[in-house]
Amino acid sequence: MAPFSRIDHIQLAMPAGEEAKARAFYTGVLGLEEMPKPPELAARGGAWFRSGTVMLHLGVDPSFRPATKAHPAFRCAEFAALVERLREHDVEVVADANTFEGSEHCYIADPFGNRIELIEG
Repeated sequence: MAPFSRIDHIQLAMPAGEEAKARAFYTGVLGLEEMPKPPELAARGGAWFRSGTVMLHLGVDPSFRPATKAHPAFRCAEFAALVERLREHDVEVVADANTFEGSEHCYIADPFGNRIELIEG
């Protein structure tokens, strides 16, 4: 039997005091819904987001450095529409000419420079 059943959430780091910028990008551009953090964790800063069962946590790191290689990869039901929305918001979309398991995919960076992969499907 496999020891894990699913990923509960992914956490990326962010700089302190940039929660408004995170909300504008993750809710306003990517379309995720913000989740309230438990009160005992809210004082640490950061923000939590979700889309269906996909959960992303942003945690404040005092010595923040963006993750430019390691990255989450999200399957996107409306890939083309999302890519268009990203471009409308002046987010650089770096397409990969190679498909990922037969699907188009691309890379973007959040406002803090963290790499994110988006996969059609």
